[in-house]
Parts: sequence; C-alpha cells; structure tokens
Amino acid sequence: MSVELKISFLAGSAIICESRGPLDVVRQAKFWALSRVVRDWPEVEEVVPGMNSLMVVLKPDVASVPDVAAMLLREWRHVEPHNAEGKVIEVPVIYGGERGLDLAFVAKHTKLSVEEVVSIHAAARYNVYCLGAHAGFGYLGGMDSRLETPRMDKPRLSVPAGSVAIGGVQTGVIALTGPSGWRLIGAAEQKFFDPTRESPALLSPGDTLVFRCERIEK
Repeated sequence: MSVELKISFLAGSAIICESRGPLDVVRQAKFWALSRVVRDWPEVEEVVPGMNSLMVVLKPDVASVPDVAAMLLREWRHVEPHNAEGKVIEVPVIYGGERGLDLAFVAKHTKLSVEEVVSIHAAARYNVYCLGAHAGFGYLGGMDSRLETPRMDKPRLSVPAGSVAIGGVQTGVIALTGPSGWRLIGAAEQKFFDPTRESPALLSPGDTLVFRCERIEK
C-alpha cells in the first residue's frame, strides 16, 4: 500500500503522523499496525491512534526528534495493515422523536425521505477507527455518502448520552451528555461509557458497529 505519510512536530515532545485523503479502513489498519510497532520503541512514551493518523509521544530524554521521525517514515513504507479482529456490536435505535430532532433536517438536506435515511443508515456496517472527543465516543467509518450532512452552526449545549448523530461524513453515538454540533437522528439505550465496568468504553478500535431500527417516531 503506497500512501504518503505527512509528519509534523508538536512542541518537540510528540510527532503527528497523518495520511491525507478520504476515510479508508485499509489505511486506518496500517496506522494500527504502525502503532503496534512504534509503542515498543525505547524513545516512545505513548502512541495515540486517530482518524487515519497517529500521535507518537516521546520520552523527555530523546536526543533527536527528527531521527525518530525518519524512523517512522521508514517503518510506514514497510508495515502491513493490521486487521484488528474486534467484536461486532448491534445497536438498536429509535429513530426520530424527541431524541432525533434533526432527522427531518437530514432527510431534507439529502433529498431523501425519512424512511430512506433510516434504511440507509441502518444498512451499513461501521468500522470503529478510534476513540476520542470524549470518553467512549467512537469515530466510525463506513457511512453512506448519501447521508453526508453539515454540522450545526451553533452546537447544542447539552446532548443526552446515547444520541445517534451525523456530523459531516461520519455518524456515531454520543457516549456522555455534553455539547455537540452533530445532527441528532435517534437514540440508543446502550451505555457507551460506564466507569463502573471493567472496560468502561463499549467500543474499541477495530470493532464493527451495526445499527438496527427499532422504530421511527414522528
């Protein structure tokens, strides 16, 4: 897989590796593979996978950050994608209603009916690329491009946990109640983050998420 890697530096203590272009699960799997290799390097404190990206946090005593960057570029050219065999999680969703206030907006923007939006959204299998934004929130790849809808100009100050939403080319489930500018299309009952569980986050990178329509509320 020949994909250019862009390197940038963060305050001399971290290296950001990015791959420009549309979301791609094969490219993401290459970043997963790179993180598995790099995390064991003596110069590395921590690795943080992102959406088609990787942040490499360096130890304070690293003598030459550019040398580590050169090592990353060499490794990227040779590392093969790591296909994480994650779990498949089915998420029943009640679309529309008080928890899906923007479903009609998404339908109007995409020039689809509400039923078509729900059918397309629930038909896909979504790859969990990484966790971020807030605890337990999974960045998903795999949404049908027909559902692409811009985020709100002014975010809502409080969106309930469990809200299923669309933001641009992505969809996801809000894991913790808080502000969000994503368009709300429904609600799930599962807890996507619970600090009392042994593994607080329901999702992990490499998992597959499937939405199932319970019903559509007006």
